[in-house]
Amino acid sequence: MLDYQAILEEIHESLKKTENTGEVASYIPELANIPKNKFGIHLKLITGEDYFVGDASEKFSVQSISKVLSLAKAFQLVGNELWKRVDVEPSGNPFNHLSLLELENGIPRNPLINSGAIVVADVLLSHLKNPKEDFLDFVRELTHDDSIQYSEKIAESERITGFNNYAAANLLKAYGNLNNKVEDVLDFYFHQCAILMDCRQLTNAFFVFANKGNCLKNVQHLSSSQVKRINSIMLTCGFYDEAGEFAFEVGLPGKSGVGGGIVALLPHCFTIATWAPALNAKGNSYMGMQALEQFTTKTKLSIF
Repeated sequence: MLDYQAILEEIHESLKKTENTGEVASYIPELANIPKNKFGIHLKLITGEDYFVGDASEKFSVQSISKVLSLAKAFQLVGNELWKRVDVEPSGNPFNHLSLLELENGIPRNPLINSGAIVVADVLLSHLKNPKEDFLDFVRELTHDDSIQYSEKIAESERITGFNNYAAANLLKAYGNLNNKVEDVLDFYFHQCAILMDCRQLTNAFFVFANKGNCLKNVQHLSSSQVKRINSIMLTCGFYDEAGEFAFEVGLPGKSGVGGGIVALLPHCFTIATWAPALNAKGNSYMGMQALEQFTTKTKLSIF
């Protein structure tokens, strides 16, 4: 029997002693204010046990981690029709790159890069009666936690600095792959990225992907086939142009965000989330990436 608490404490202690060469994301002004050395880990086993260490209960902006949740909701609503508007291939490029979008006639390479997530946001705008409220309710349903909220301050910070996202949305619109107004789609997109959660809430939200589409209360939200596809996209595309490195070093489906969060999972076994806001050169959490590599190495638990 593995002593998960001791393993988390060992990882936390060893990384706290190493030099943190990452930098907090500064292109979104509100994120630049987060202290660099925050670091927490939360592990939830499929059997319900929780283990945590460090700043795991401190809320942060989930940013691109939300793309998996918006993808899940869109997939739930429109099924395989979704893949007519967004592909499932790794991009090999940074999350905000636009050159492939033009080369591939306005079809984003996958739903976890910004352009792909903007298309998913457009789908949700077309199918939800009150998109922002309904999406937040979906996240609350997955976590069974009504305390989860948007940060209006972070959403506004993203809006006034989101020039690249405006460029992507306008390019999508030009190619006919955006049905709603650019401003409305981006308002939703900036809000979904500005959801605040802590590591525990993230492991609860992603429990559905480790449990064949069933949430913590065993309510089915997705089919096992849909979960299989979402997990495969996380494995190949969840870390942008560092996805191969994460699969190589960690060996789990997962998703990062520039708020410093990472969530990963082993189907039928566990979900795990880390938060350390200083990012590496590829935009992924510097300490979070190392923590998850250490975790799968020490426990010998990965999909490979």
